[in-house]
Amino acid sequence: MEFKQKTLANGLVLIGEVNPPAKSAAVGYFVRTGARDETPDINGVSHFLEHMLFKGTERLRAFEVNEAFDRRGAQFNAFTSEEQTVYYASVLPEYLVDITILWAELMRPALREDDFTIEKNVIKEEIAMYQDSPTFDVLDRCRSLHFGTHPCANSVLGTVPSIDGLTAEQMRAYFARRYAPNNMIVACAGSFDWDRFCDVVEAASGAWPSQEVARPLSHFEGTKQKVRADKANLKREHICLMHTGVPVQDPRRFAAALLGTIVGDDYGSRFYWELVDKALAEEASMHFSPMDGTGLFYCHLRCGMPNAARVTGIADGIFRDLVREGISEEELAKAKNKVLSSLVLKNELPMGRLGDLGSNWMYLGTYRAIEEDVEAVKTVTVQEVNRLIGAVQLDSYTQYSLGPATAA
Repeated sequence: MEFKQKTLANGLVLIGEVNPPAKSAAVGYFVRTGARDETPDINGVSHFLEHMLFKGTERLRAFEVNEAFDRRGAQFNAFTSEEQTVYYASVLPEYLVDITILWAELMRPALREDDFTIEKNVIKEEIAMYQDSPTFDVLDRCRSLHFGTHPCANSVLGTVPSIDGLTAEQMRAYFARRYAPNNMIVACAGSFDWDRFCDVVEAASGAWPSQEVARPLSHFEGTKQKVRADKANLKREHICLMHTGVPVQDPRRFAAALLGTIVGDDYGSRFYWELVDKALAEEASMHFSPMDGTGLFYCHLRCGMPNAARVTGIADGIFRDLVREGISEEELAKAKNKVLSSLVLKNELPMGRLGDLGSNWMYLGTYRAIEEDVEAVKTVTVQEVNRLIGAVQLDSYTQYSLGPATAA
């Protein structure tokens, strides 16, 4: 595979990983904007704006956008996170130019008032849908509690009041600030002609005006607060624990990913054997989430309400044991195999490779071949993971719990 990079005069970065034997190609626009770039009065606008791009442009209506993807057999979608909004598609190589041109056109949406008014109800329905999912709801609430006044506390979806209060003009102003070409990356992976790709993107996007775009960065240790809330119709206790993590820019991110696997992988982790295998909890997982300038670990525990105190007590015991004794060589070896299998399998396809390609450039400003990440995982030592356990204070965390009403 061969890496290519070009920066247009307006600051738009084009990157590509050319893989001639591949049978498909994937293209994506990565926009460095998300919930952490919002203010409370427009919370949710990044995600709302993602929806609005599919409503079309001055030339295309929503039906025509969908039909243009559909007739070329594209597998396409978009997502918004705390830190980025990504639009992507995987296609047969012969349709890559068409889909790239289409995405470029959609990056300059009409943002029509009537579409905005209708889609506002769609967003509120989505908020309600996720509030009906305790797994998502407890994570969203715990993140807000953990980050407190830090901008990473903002909910990606926003709230019903913030969406109700949002105006189309506020969205247009946010779009104008954040969707500047110098705040975007266009990435492509798979079987494609790099020079042709560059010509297409430059013709479609080269005239977009650049402007100053900022994101203040600061690490945050977490509030370490503990809150429990009742929620109607729940029969089980949903518990989210959040620990301080390390940023995506930190070389210790590979050790952190391995630590999360050792503690809370679906099979064979410490959580699994002590909580799931013993039928004390039906869900007990831990994940590492690196972010721009900061990061976190989060655990999700789901159990019957009578077991809640016992489950969190066992989790505390696992954390204390790790702080006191660290991990073993055997645990690290198994975790490496799991992480490497997931990493390699994901990156075998151009669509899987696209995400790492774009994100590495967005966060690190560099290209990382899959072999580099594989080697970085392989070389992590027990001592490095154990030092990380001490540095992130694994036995100190923020906790948010949702469950049935307790007796007065």
